[in-house]
Amino acid sequence: MRAKSADARASWALRGLARRGPLDPTTNALLLRQLYLAHYVAGAFERAYEISCQAVTLGVLEDVIHQDAARAKQAAGDVDGAVGHLRLAARRAPPSRRAFHWWTLGAVLFVAHRHSEAIDALARAARWGTTDKPLYQGHLALAKCESGVKVRGLPALIARLEACPAGQGYGRFVLGQLSYHLEQLSDAAHYLDAFVERTTRGHLATAIALAGELAIARRTLSTIRRAS
Repeated sequence: MRAKSADARASWALRGLARRGPLDPTTNALLLRQLYLAHYVAGAFERAYEISCQAVTLGVLEDVIHQDAARAKQAAGDVDGAVGHLRLAARRAPPSRRAFHWWTLGAVLFVAHRHSEAIDALARAARWGTTDKPLYQGHLALAKCESGVKVRGLPALIARLEACPAGQGYGRFVLGQLSYHLEQLSDAAHYLDAFVERTTRGHLATAIALAGELAIARRTLSTIRRAS
């Protein structure tokens, strides 16, 4: 987990998996997950997916591993494959992680412009959500806006999301797009610039997973700058 490169991560994971004697299922799954991450950040998405499929047969951390499998499928361009794994993740997750999986499903569908399906998934996330509920509610409102639905109370949603921890990460994308719908272009540019910078300067795995959101944010920023 402290490896400095994808190659080192893969090497240490393989050494752990090759050790003599039985591995308990949780340790086995965690080692496979590190190997998955090594291939994922190297762009070997099909290999990463194969490893996640091995890990899920161990019967531990099933929702987390289905989430990994979904990310590999999404990165490889297989949205339907990603959706299938995220639905499994949501069904098999403990209550504390269920909202996150529904939200991730909604985000994948939103990026794919499948807004009616995204609305359904994000509504479930908003129902289950606790600490991150303002993010799920804001993303739900954004999906409705994109589908042509008139959403009331956007300024209040923006204020709640800005005030919660999630508003400093992925929430910047949602805040920027909601501000754009309100024609608050300077605010939209501020939020989206922050989202792009944070995402591209952070972990490579995050940038890969959020490639669709990055593309949307950059398109919106380009539109704003042409208008100014």
